[in-house]
Amino acid sequence: MKDIKYIGLDVHLASLSLAVRNATGKLVMEAAIATQAAALLDFIQGLKGELHVALEEGTHAEWL
Repeated sequence: MKDIKYIGLDVHLASLSLAVRNATGKLVMEAAIATQAAALLDFIQGLKGELHVALEEGTHAEWL
């Protein structure tokens, strides 16, 4: 079985709220990080497996 993770992002001016679920839908991690590219890349690079990312379409989504 592949190690698939689904990452949901809620984008705010100063922070990103993240939720990570596995292939069965079980919540495996939640985090809040700074709304900065470096912080997001560090978070994503710390995850293993096949990653799928979804984010809300809002005013701060363009830089993502």
